[in-house]
Amino acid sequence: MTRKERWQRLLDLLVERGGLEVEPAAEALGVSAATIRRDLDQLAEQQLLVRTRGGAVPHGVSYELPLRYRSTRRAAEKQRISEAVAALVAPGEVVGLTGGTTTTEVARALAARPDLATGSPALTVVTNALNIAGELVIRPQFKIVLTGGVARPQSYELTGPLAQQTLGQLTVDTAVVGVDAFDPADGAATRHEDEAAVNHLLCERARRVVVAADSSKLGVRAFARICPAAAVDVLVTDTGLAAEVAARFEAAGVQVVRV
Repeated sequence: MTRKERWQRLLDLLVERGGLEVEPAAEALGVSAATIRRDLDQLAEQQLLVRTRGGAVPHGVSYELPLRYRSTRRAAEKQRISEAVAALVAPGEVVGLTGGTTTTEVARALAARPDLATGSPALTVVTNALNIAGELVIRPQFKIVLTGGVARPQSYELTGPLAQQTLGQLTVDTAVVGVDAFDPADGAATRHEDEAAVNHLLCERARRVVVAADSSKLGVRAFARICPAAAVDVLVTDTGLAAEVAARFEAAGVQVVRV
């Protein structure tokens, strides 16, 4: 296990348990207590947790893993999903991308398409995600429109009135939405109401809405709703989605693509 993987696992355990003690964490990861103490000290230096005498507790009241530490979760599934989503986009389209690990992979899959290597523009990408804009802006064939707003360091997303004002003036062909949860009855949702508000507006401005989400996020609920299931045209997910849940989405009018 590499240090990055160990840190990922420690942060996952911290979220699951609400706190960590050195000895149980060492046992769970199969490393020495000294290694865990050193890891916790280094994570505390990055303000990802707060050290206590015997372990660590989450940093702040509302805890969320930063994007860079969520990117390795279900990586194989996300790669297949992202390639399938990218294949839905036609050259010359205006594509909206919300923030998130799966939508970041979609951006990379779009950049890798040979038929989008040239054009003026080959694609217009509208996003409120700083990291996605940063990855795509170096590709001259893509026109990048970045919303204004207040940056959330956990997700690199811009939110608030400035982001909403920008999106309110635009029309998008395909909106690709990352979610924390998507349920046939409760719709697509995220943990944060500020992100949900921006994502909701992006969906409203799009002719087609595509939710890109691995199966662990489906059939569950989250705090802030982005849109009802009826507003989603296509769900692209992995083969781990149960047939019963897929049938519920299809009954709600959502086309389900499992890859």
